[in-house]
Amino acid sequence: MAAPFRYTLEARDGAARAGVFSTPHGDVHTPAFMVVGTQGAVRAMTPAQVRATGAEVLLANTYHLALRPGEALVAKLGGLHAFARWDGPILTDSGGFQVFSLPNKEISDRGVRFKNELDGSVLELTPERSIEIQSALGADVIMAFDECTPYPASEASAADGVRRTLIWLERCAKAHTRRDQALFGIVQGSTYEALRARCAQAVVALDLPGHAIGGVSVGEGHDLLVRVTAATAPLLPETKPRYLMGVGLPEDVLAAIGHGIDLFDCVIPTRYARSASLFTRRGRIRLTQRRYRNDRYPIDPSCDCEACSGGFSRAYLHHLFAANEILSAILGSIHNVRFYQRLVHEAREAIRSRSFAAFRDEFLAGYERG
Repeated sequence: MAAPFRYTLEARDGAARAGVFSTPHGDVHTPAFMVVGTQGAVRAMTPAQVRATGAEVLLANTYHLALRPGEALVAKLGGLHAFARWDGPILTDSGGFQVFSLPNKEISDRGVRFKNELDGSVLELTPERSIEIQSALGADVIMAFDECTPYPASEASAADGVRRTLIWLERCAKAHTRRDQALFGIVQGSTYEALRARCAQAVVALDLPGHAIGGVSVGEGHDLLVRVTAATAPLLPETKPRYLMGVGLPEDVLAAIGHGIDLFDCVIPTRYARSASLFTRRGRIRLTQRRYRNDRYPIDPSCDCEACSGGFSRAYLHHLFAANEILSAILGSIHNVRFYQRLVHEAREAIRSRSFAAFRDEFLAGYERG
């Protein structure tokens, strides 16, 4: 029986990679930007609208789905694919980032104790419990429970986070039993390259189907993000997908692709869209500004999304945002998600034609100048 997960490296241009990650619910062409659907839904978009942007992967949140509606109900109703009406690959995070963001949590080697934000009850999330939830949800890719070290952090604090992350990873690997789910390990270590190297070595030794770099995009800024990625990515196997968690802005994504990253996710496209901040090839624009009140142009004349090709003007979207109409978030989200899908698609094609550096520089020149 063939393995349900396989990564095929199809082209390289320097460190940049183009490939295919095969899963039980379809192929993911990399580099790929995964669309975040925290509660099992992408904000202000139907699954069909998400698909139409070119997105291949949906990311859902273990912590939130465990609180509501509960993983048992999702499993009873056929798993997350059936529940959310998404027939493509799904990745679930471990819930660790959300738990570590909560106030008054108690962290120990056993796990994390925290208050349920819905009813105030005390809950505990352990590596075993995280895997149990993700197993019930039925995602294609599940993430190990790890300690996401905040920034800035002392080297001692970051080292303790690496120690706990590796202890938890071994427990996740033991608890993981579903062959149709790929468990990814996560490399932590804050901005300390020696800690990143030590963590990467231990994570890779478990021979998991894929690997992630965590603990970036937590306030360290673009330059440090790139430095950590550049130092860590080469430590991960070329034969397996590499995932940079929680990234990010277009300039971050392009820089990371140049250092060999395959997978990305971030809430930025839809979150920014809901506040009228929309991405174009000439930079980001905010359609609540009065300058767009009489603007007849689409959001981005070069874009082929439903919002831009459908004849909706900047003036109309300015009106929708001013009137607080739901359609503003729908059209804005469709556009921003499509912008990111076009970005990674064009990066893939540039890697295949061995012109990635030129593509990146030309894109950023126009984006930053605009």
